[in-house]
Amino acid sequence: MQPAISPPDFSAIKARQQVAWSSGDYAVIGTTLQIVGESLCEALDLRAGQSVLDVAAGNGNATLAAARRGCEVVSTDYVASLLEHGKARAGAEGLDVRFEHADAEKLQYTDAHFDAVISTFGVMFTPNQEKAAAELVRVCRCGGKIGLANWTPNSFIGEVFKTLGRYLPPPAGLKPPMLWGTEERLRELFPGQSIEANRKTFVFRYRSPRHWLDTFRTYYGPMNKAFAALDPGQQAALTAELTALATKLSREHDSMVLPSEYLEVVVNLR
Repeated sequence: MQPAISPPDFSAIKARQQVAWSSGDYAVIGTTLQIVGESLCEALDLRAGQSVLDVAAGNGNATLAAARRGCEVVSTDYVASLLEHGKARAGAEGLDVRFEHADAEKLQYTDAHFDAVISTFGVMFTPNQEKAAAELVRVCRCGGKIGLANWTPNSFIGEVFKTLGRYLPPPAGLKPPMLWGTEERLRELFPGQSIEANRKTFVFRYRSPRHWLDTFRTYYGPMNKAFAALDPGQQAALTAELTALATKLSREHDSMVLPSEYLEVVVNLR
């Protein structure tokens, strides 16, 4: 008889994740993803005057896209520095946005408070997936919409995380974040809801695979912390693997032009 597997310590995992996302400077990476937020807001068909909550907003790509459409936006994250980046971007464009610290698994807003709730490559990284999904539903009104952009398991970013996981295995029992990029998992997370999911592509553009890796290693929190936890030999091996992966998947040779699949999701709440 196999021993029972203890459930993950979500609080401890979340604390470590917060440290990881606070390291480096995700805003350097996040700014390049702006087109994803614009596309998601179009998929949601947002209207001026609607109330919108951006969960795990990072430096505010989807936040800014919704605000440009005249929505009343609350932008949230649990990393204060990213909220400051978003605030600076909104100020530069003269956009009126409210920025607030929030935990995606325990949002401080009342039930049915927003017309739409959005998250681009954010809420998918919460350790307790069921709790996070339930919170998105709870704070969105009946008839409202939840909009998500989630990397798929076989995307470039999905392969990057698989590679990192071979060097630093995730906690036992923790569901992979890339499951949010599958329709099967979305149906589990949002039971009984109408879900529209379309496969889209974001193209990473860098001078070379090594330029991409140097940028991510410096600024992308999870990769920054992963490299910091390895000894020099492991760092060299991981560098070689990630560079080879990016080189193989790039569709150009003079520079890195690398498509990464993601799922653009609209959940219509009943």
